[in-house]
Amino acid sequence: MLALLLALGSSLAYGCADFLGGLGARKAHVLRTVLVAAPASLAVELLLWPVLGASFDVASLAWGAASGVASAAAFAMLYRTLAIGPMNVLSPVTALVSAALPVAVGLLQGEHLTAAGLVGLPLALLAVVLVSAGRGAGSARPSRTALLLALGAGAAIALQLVFLHQAPSGSGVAPLIVGRAVSSAVTLAAAGLMRRRLGPERPAYAMSAAAGVLDSVANLLFLLAARSGDLPVVAVITALYPAGTVLLARGVLAERIHRGQLAGLGAAAVAVGLLALT
Repeated sequence: MLALLLALGSSLAYGCADFLGGLGARKAHVLRTVLVAAPASLAVELLLWPVLGASFDVASLAWGAASGVASAAAFAMLYRTLAIGPMNVLSPVTALVSAALPVAVGLLQGEHLTAAGLVGLPLALLAVVLVSAGRGAGSARPSRTALLLALGAGAAIALQLVFLHQAPSGSGVAPLIVGRAVSSAVTLAAAGLMRRRLGPERPAYAMSAAAGVLDSVANLLFLLAARSGDLPVVAVITALYPAGTVLLARGVLAERIHRGQLAGLGAAAVAVGLLALT
């Protein structure tokens, strides 16, 4: 139950971070937004160091660095995917892959589910797809490049979660600090190479910083959930993060929630209840 609650908190924090980051990216180039969010995120993790401790052994450094590289790759491929579109087809693909791969890894590592979990897990995966989708795709079909990018983005997100899960349980927040430092360095290098294409617009500093803080909170809650529960359950609940974004968009921007998304929210509620029984 503790792992389930932590995963739900992680999902909500990821959804809020994506919402704020998306709003910030409307005001300036997305890399400018990330250049504010990344230091804010790293600052939170450094502040947590004295509270939760950190052990920078070889395994923590290796898995943390791997998660940072995966995070940077996920960011690049995800935004490129959504730029090509159609979003209402590619976004569910990315979300499903990001949920399914950690589930497969956990089951291959010998983790087991009860009968309720065997029903709740597929239902949660279905909820991920429904909540992520917008209007019906109609006749729009993604190109092969866009589809491959969507699969790659989902795989990179999944690898980030799996790598964090593989870090030693006694390492504290060391994997988060190392991962954030690596992903920030990669982002900074990318911004340096693309500086002429970033445009003159200034980022929304407060909004971007808040997104970074929430992203750190989400990573921490996922790490704690993965250490206290089964990876398949934790990963699929965390992957419900689009629900938070959808609800915020409804409340703040008055965006309409479509029938499929409402069905997804209902399926997610039922799935969470079933997984709680595991």
